[in-house]
Amino acid sequence: MRKVINDPINVVREMLEGLVDINPNQALLDSENVIVRADLEKNKAEVAIISGGGSGHEPAHAGYVGKGMLHAAVAGDVFTSPSTDTVLAAIRASAGAKGALLIVKNYTGDRLNFGLAAELARAEGIPVEVVVVADDVALRDTVLPERRRGIAGTVFVHKIAGAVAAGGADLLTVKQAAQDAANNVATMGVALGSCTIPAVGKPGFELPENEIELGLGIHGEKGVERIAQKPADELVDILLGKIILDLNITENERTALLVNGLGSTTAMELSIVARRAITKLRELKITVERAWVGNFMTAIDMPGISLSLIKLNDERLFHLDFPVDAPAWISDGKIPGVRNIVLTQIINNVQSENSALFPQGHLKELALNIADELEKAEPLLTKLDSAAGDGDLGISMCRGAAAIRALPDSAWTSEVSMLNSIGEALRKAIAGSSGPFYATGLLRASRYLAAQPEVTSSALSEAFAAGVNAVAELGGAKLNDRTMLDALLPAANIFSAEISRGLPLCEAFEKAVAAAEDGAKKTEQMLPKLGRASYLGERALGVQDAGAA
Repeated sequence: MRKVINDPINVVREMLEGLVDINPNQALLDSENVIVRADLEKNKAEVAIISGGGSGHEPAHAGYVGKGMLHAAVAGDVFTSPSTDTVLAAIRASAGAKGALLIVKNYTGDRLNFGLAAELARAEGIPVEVVVVADDVALRDTVLPERRRGIAGTVFVHKIAGAVAAGGADLLTVKQAAQDAANNVATMGVALGSCTIPAVGKPGFELPENEIELGLGIHGEKGVERIAQKPADELVDILLGKIILDLNITENERTALLVNGLGSTTAMELSIVARRAITKLRELKITVERAWVGNFMTAIDMPGISLSLIKLNDERLFHLDFPVDAPAWISDGKIPGVRNIVLTQIINNVQSENSALFPQGHLKELALNIADELEKAEPLLTKLDSAAGDGDLGISMCRGAAAIRALPDSAWTSEVSMLNSIGEALRKAIAGSSGPFYATGLLRASRYLAAQPEVTSSALSEAFAAGVNAVAELGGAKLNDRTMLDALLPAANIFSAEISRGLPLCEAFEKAVAAAEDGAKKTEQMLPKLGRASYLGERALGVQDAGAA
């Protein structure tokens, strides 16, 4: 286990101390793990909204403490309900004359401890009501609705209850709004792996390769069903299907969407999920008026996501839009009605009046052979690039191969057109460092060739040299720097020399290829001076440079 913590026993308290150290609108009770609003004493005219549970779900629940949302958040140990006394301390600290509403996720420990604390507070004369959230539709066919787990949809209930309380409503009105929200929200999740509880030090369960857990909770437990790994779009469709069925959402109904990461899911993956979720809902003619994407209720470091939908009316939408200053609620959730796409302007400035040296069919065959070789080399290039870089060169070359194959027949009318078209295609298809280098070399070669009165063997060798020089100018590398130039420069020099002494074009090029292969091989013993490999120093030795290869 690798976690940036101190003693596992102290993780919750130290986490809460860190939160109040960076959030001036929050305060921490001295003897209990409770985060409260820093302005509570001045603002006890509102119904206090209190939630919480076991830690490990960050930013829930302390991240939602702020004006317009929670007044207090109670933190138990990791995945463990807080004690009755801790909940009671939160009620005493935050409740004024209007009392407090406790929002409880539907787990036995939380229900017992929050419920008993509510009873004790009532005995002290503090009005307290409780709303239990049971939004997990994964258990639809397993348990009664009132026995389902409370998961990420609880955040919507926090938001709506906090807004109603901030508007000055009494306790029963706030409770009714929170219960109404809880009755109209549903959530379902999927995990690609387990999480690691700090005190345990190992994952809660192991998943075979290419299998995932469907319909899990937020405490590191297994899902309702183990299924084969599926593409993101298929997973989203499965989750939404269960949620829509459970809420009985029909065409033209209004909804808000929460795309929630479970801890270690990247922003990239969450955006892909959001893309499909919004697209699918619109295909079903379900209106998405608001959407939030991020980590809202996690399971420590679990890889996975959950989707939540809440049915909207004007009142719920008003309360979702109510302004807050809670640190974890940072977006208004407003989305465009359609995906905004702007057409890209394309200009082709390379023109040539010289005739082609090779027939059109031959040029196309050459290019398609290049595409084949790039794809065959993908495993090797990925291996080499992973040793000293980020490992993306192989897949980048495959994208380049696909871009070459997609070129129209007009790309093969001449050598000038071929070089220019492939350069433009690679510029668009390959990101990172490789794309600009290849595009620069090919486009420079194309422009040089276009300026010649005719395409000859000499003109081709000179165009090749011009392209290689362009790569050197762009990247600033030179021979023996352990880059692609260690293959390109020897090839260009040999090609020009052999053409100058009268060797036929194809024979000259074969010698250029041999020089390039020899140059690439020599990079195994070169210290890298540029690029990512330069960060490794001597650790890069013994492996051929991927760019040169």
